Amino acid sequence: MAGNGNREAGMKLLVLAGSSEARQLCERVMDRPGLDIVASLAGLTRAPVPLGVETRIGGFGGRAAYREWLARNRIGAVIDATHPFAHRMARRAAEVSAEFGLPHLKILRPEWRPGPQDRWVMIDHEREAAAHVPPGATVFIATGRRTLEDYANLATEGRWLIVRQIEAPSGTFPFPNGEFQIAHPPFTVEDEIAFFRERGVDWLIVKNAGGTGSWPKLEAARRLGLPVAMIRRPPAPDCATVPDVDGAVAWLDSLMGEGRRGAAREAGA
Repeated sequence: MAGNGNREAGMKLLVLAGSSEARQLCERVMDRPGLDIVASLAGLTRAPVPLGVETRIGGFGGRAAYREWLARNRIGAVIDATHPFAHRMARRAAEVSAEFGLPHLKILRPEWRPGPQDRWVMIDHEREAAAHVPPGATVFIATGRRTLEDYANLATEGRWLIVRQIEAPSGTFPFPNGEFQIAHPPFTVEDEIAFFRERGVDWLIVKNAGGTGSWPKLEAARRLGLPVAMIRRPPAPDCATVPDVDGAVAWLDSLMGEGRRGAAREAGA
C-alpha cells in the first residue's frame, strides 16, 4: 500500500475505485491539504494500476462489515467511482452513507446513445442476447469474463464466441465453441475494425458503460454496419451524482470549504 502523505488530515475520504474516473480523481486531489484518501479496489484485476494513494484490495465482507470499516477508519465522506454496472456495491454504499449521515457522491458517466447509423438492440440481461443473435454467428462479447457463464444459451446452434482479456485466463473457455483473445488496450477504431474483419465478427455485445474507453468498438461496429446487443444499465443508486471527475472535485471542494468554515465558527464561539 502507498500512503499519500496527509496523515494529519482534517477529513478522511474513501474512494470506491475500479474505473478510470477513480484514477483521475485520486491524481487530482491526492495532495490536497487537510485531506487523507484511502481507495478501495474489489480485487478483480491481478495487477491493478497504482492509484498513488493508500489502497485496500478486496471486498468488505457485506453490509455489516462495511459499516464497521467506515466507523473504525473514521471516514468523513465517500465518493463512489466504481463501474456503472457495480450496482450492488453502489446501492449498499449509498444506503450505509445515508444511515451514517456521511456525505456521499456517485460519479456516474453519461450513457451511450445510438446514432442514426447504429444497429442496436437493447437488452436487460446477458441471457437475452440469444434471442437476437442468429445461429452460426461469430459474436464478440465485450462484457468481461465475470458474466461469461450467463451466455450459456448463446453458446449453441453453431455460434462462435470471442472474449478479449488483458490477462491470461486461469482456466479454459467455459464453452466448446469459443475462445479467449489476449490483448492490451487502448484500441483505436482502426484496430477494432481490423480485428472484427480478421475474425469475421457478426455481432457485438456490450454493456452500456458510457465513457471513451470502449467507444472504439461501437464506432467500428457502426462503420461496418454490425448489429450490437446493448445491455441496459441497472438503476442508479439513490444519492447525489455527477457525470465526471470535474464535478466530483467541485463537490469535494465545496464539502471541505464547508468543513473549514464550520471549524472557524467553532473556534470563534
